Amino acid sequence: MKILIADDHRLVIEAVKAKLSELEPGIEFVLAMSVDELLAGATDDLDLALIDLNMPGADGQAHIDEIRQRHPAVPVIVLSGYEDPAIMRSALERGVLGFIPKAYSPEVMLSAVRLVLAGGVYVPPMMLTAVPAGIVAGMAQQPGTEALVRGGGAAGGSSGGQTLEHLRSVLTERQVEVLQLLSQGKPNKLIGRSLGISEGTVKIHLAAIFRALNVRNRTEAVVAAQALTEAQQA
Repeated sequence: MKILIADDHRLVIEAVKAKLSELEPGIEFVLAMSVDELLAGATDDLDLALIDLNMPGADGQAHIDEIRQRHPAVPVIVLSGYEDPAIMRSALERGVLGFIPKAYSPEVMLSAVRLVLAGGVYVPPMMLTAVPAGIVAGMAQQPGTEALVRGGGAAGGSSGGQTLEHLRSVLTERQVEVLQLLSQGKPNKLIGRSLGISEGTVKIHLAAIFRALNVRNRTEAVVAAQALTEAQQA
């Protein structure tokens, strides 16, 4: 696996590199601390690119556009100190497959990266009600995401007219909390720890959530929940 990390802070790069090393042994990392280094180091054989917005040579999000144009098949995640919903929305509209605020924990970052590598799209929980209708559907046209979005119950048209209100009526308050933490990219162990319940109980709640959403796995559950939220906003 080959991953590019672009950030103007060496400590951030090394911390991200150390955490992503947990994905699998022998990962090759390409490091960049400016836009010039980013453009020079990016290649079509990258499996993933994590890119900061505010770095030397950056002009807004033009460097994100440049990478997307030059290497359209490379999954891009924005890793940024910004938490402005408008900035997050702009990045998602550009076709990035995830936006991870630097304030999030290393575990959430790792889970978000795993989601994207599995073909998913990571949207921060604060954006679940802020992303305009059609953006997630538009992401389905990008390499590696089409099957996932079509496979989700709500996004794939197999939700049977389900609404967000109906979902809330069939799920318990605890299951809604589990779904919210799932949307943050947290694994079962961290979900259980956050809610003070066992991993076994988390799995039971997830099974109920999957049935309610008519999906097959945790990745499709997140996409389906996002689609329901967008439908309500439309």
